[in-house]
Amino acid sequence: MAKKANPGKATILALGKAFPHQLIMQEFLVDGYFRNTNCDDPVLKEKLTRLCRTTTVKTRYVVMCEEILEKYPELAVEGLPTVTQRLDISNKALTQMAIEASKSCISSWGRSSTDITHLVYVSSSEARFPGGDIHLAKGLGLKSETQRVMLNFMGCSGGVAGIRVAKDIAENNPGSRVLLATSESTIIGFRPPSPNRPYDLVGVALFGDGAGAMIIGSNPISVIEQPLFELHTAIQHFLPDTEKIVDGRLTEEGISFKLDRELPRIIEDNMEAFCEKLMAEIGLSCEEYNKLFWAVHPGGPAILNGIEKRLDLLPEKLTASRRALADYGNVSSSTIVYVMEYMVEEKSKMKKTDDDDNEWGLILAFGPGVTFEGILARNLTI
Repeated sequence: MAKKANPGKATILALGKAFPHQLIMQEFLVDGYFRNTNCDDPVLKEKLTRLCRTTTVKTRYVVMCEEILEKYPELAVEGLPTVTQRLDISNKALTQMAIEASKSCISSWGRSSTDITHLVYVSSSEARFPGGDIHLAKGLGLKSETQRVMLNFMGCSGGVAGIRVAKDIAENNPGSRVLLATSESTIIGFRPPSPNRPYDLVGVALFGDGAGAMIIGSNPISVIEQPLFELHTAIQHFLPDTEKIVDGRLTEEGISFKLDRELPRIIEDNMEAFCEKLMAEIGLSCEEYNKLFWAVHPGGPAILNGIEKRLDLLPEKLTASRRALADYGNVSSSTIVYVMEYMVEEKSKMKKTDDDDNEWGLILAFGPGVTFEGILARNLTI
């Protein structure tokens, strides 16, 4: 029998996801990318080939396709001002994916979209107003009284930040039901390879496109609603003087960003202190990491490997994160939704043994700042 949520505590009531139609197999990515960008640099091609092997990504979905490049060939040309075209393409795709993910989530939830009282919309792939929140609300037919919040350019930590904000709304507005939607696309940063920007190839090898959605609310209605996770405590922490470690900016050519090589080490070095703040809420010490479940945003294999090593986690603790990375790549704010879906799926297949060691866990992500987002949660599906 599933565990019951504590009165007044926010819970995740449903999950949903959606992707663009273009599926990329990692083994074919290098040839396709260099062909589409009319580049024949053998050094850069070999570098991308190596990166594709080390990212552990197997498949990804992307908005970019040959039809778009045929219509907008300037997107594959170095130095041209193409931000207007990129935003036009991205904005439409982001809204469509967010609508599809939200409809999937609402269908799983089992109630009407008219019961949604609040909307939290997260994206680092658009710049427009009115923003994606209003386009999503219109596309879903939400009530005009639906209260909206947008979180923009929070990068990979945006999904967990959105959960934190939705949790606060749900717990401070009795009876509310919050739709959290995330939508991301790499088309805003698609560029041809350049020896002057070797770090761009990391993004080519690692990032994908997609949307995610959650319904969050407190005091679930029995029979109708089936809570998946209870959100107990949420915290955020940024590391001073690390602003340049994840450095992005909007230019005339789209979004340009750079990930410092030190990012995995910085996350690893600060992980224990951050997690221990959350674990102290339920009386766990740093020696008890393996008593928790771990829903970690898979920023890349180096980050996951560093966390696993530093905390001495059992390999299976990060299985859901590694599966999401392999199947979808790093989809920025949306990826945490895919991780949590895999956690629910894996738990449903497990025998009911050692349940107590999996009831509590941490939902974690890391983004520009460098910013740590963390939520202490209970798995209610066990």
